[in-house]
Amino acid sequence: MKKIFASFMLILLITGCSGGSYTDVSVDEAKELIDSEEVQVLDVRTPDEFAAGHIPGAKLVPLQVIESMLSELDQDQKYLVVCRSGSRSTQASGILVENGFKNIYNMTGGMNEWKFEIGQ
Repeated sequence: MKKIFASFMLILLITGCSGGSYTDVSVDEAKELIDSEEVQVLDVRTPDEFAAGHIPGAKLVPLQVIESMLSELDQDQKYLVVCRSGSRSTQASGILVENGFKNIYNMTGGMNEWKFEIGQ
């Protein structure tokens, strides 16, 4: 019985560790990633929010349609996911990871805390 339990726990441990995850980054860390040209910015806000101001070079991929746009994204690309406050970007980052994307960075605080250049 102990061997069965130990085997079960080992399987749980292995499968639990095999899933990917995303990395939360601060606004300052996000700016460093952008400046180093290591990431493509994905803005998951609405088109109206995006039009009101966004990080220069960002690609609009609204959270409401992100799953239908996955085929347009390169799974090997590093992505920085942003929204207004960090809530939708957290959801979008999870969706990306669940669909096999490995290099995902979630900007905590969102555009509310962004203090750098904004494109129109």
